[in-house]
Amino acid sequence: MKAFAYVNAANEKEALAALGAERGKFLPLAGGMDLLALMKDYILQPDRLVNVKNLDATIAATPDGGFRIGAAVKVIDLAEHAGVSKAYPALVQAASEVGTPQIRNAGTLGGNINQRPRCWYFRNEEFDCLKKGGSRCFAVDGENQYHAIFGTGPCHIVHPSSLAVPILAYGGRFRIAGPSGERDVSAADFFVMPDKNLYGENVLAPNELVTHVILPAPRNARSATYEVRFKQSHDWPLAIVSAVLSMEGGAVRSATIVMGAVAPVPWRAAAAEAILAGGPVTEETATRAADAAVKDAKPMSENAYKVQVARTAVKRAILKAAGIAVA
Repeated sequence: MKAFAYVNAANEKEALAALGAERGKFLPLAGGMDLLALMKDYILQPDRLVNVKNLDATIAATPDGGFRIGAAVKVIDLAEHAGVSKAYPALVQAASEVGTPQIRNAGTLGGNINQRPRCWYFRNEEFDCLKKGGSRCFAVDGENQYHAIFGTGPCHIVHPSSLAVPILAYGGRFRIAGPSGERDVSAADFFVMPDKNLYGENVLAPNELVTHVILPAPRNARSATYEVRFKQSHDWPLAIVSAVLSMEGGAVRSATIVMGAVAPVPWRAAAAEAILAGGPVTEETATRAADAAVKDAKPMSENAYKVQVARTAVKRAILKAAGIAVA
């Protein structure tokens, strides 16, 4: 591992002062679950690490009935928070499935949201792929069984964050702090496709930090997350889906369906949402919504199976949110 300087920032102001505008040279360190592995593999070689563990790590209700969650909150604390569990079950379900108990006890909310792609070409120092400044995406003609089934490239990663999926589904927002002050960005606008930012997965500048996740009041909504993994032990999802159903009586007034691990960003399934709106959730409507969610999927040479996996995850997330037993 390349030698680096270390700054133990006591607060947000000190952390921002220690970061710099040059990409990859000054990096924040929270739980280190992802960053240290990237450094050991020589994918990232920063000059300075800035400890951000002392940023806000509280979970607090807001006056409007929502929640404000510090980015330094541990994943385990999020998963076990009674208030969040009651208001946002889809988020707690996703948090409970992250990694292993050891990872959940060390990893943070902000770290999970901002982790880098798990693509094996990106993670291997021998491959100079597009995302590292090279001239090609090796997944196009290579082993792509875990890559994207939505999006047109030019990089075919899937977004690795499990927590980003329900945050987007709930209409969450991120507070971002930087040297010029703070800004508030919706989760829908925070994550960006490779054609907008090839060397990152979001709108963060190198000298900015996500400090909080802000969730609106759940109102009369039912929600759930359903995840499919290759193995039940430590693994990233093949597909993860969060469904949020705003109800009016027994009918769905509006729905938000977000899929993860299928595209370079958390992928909203607008066609599925349209099918659910205006009527009750049944096995038949959930099936039709799931079919619509994957209708425009464009699998690569070795990942067509992910279309069926994603379809199943959408259907089961909808049924789970509606309180209908999943077979």
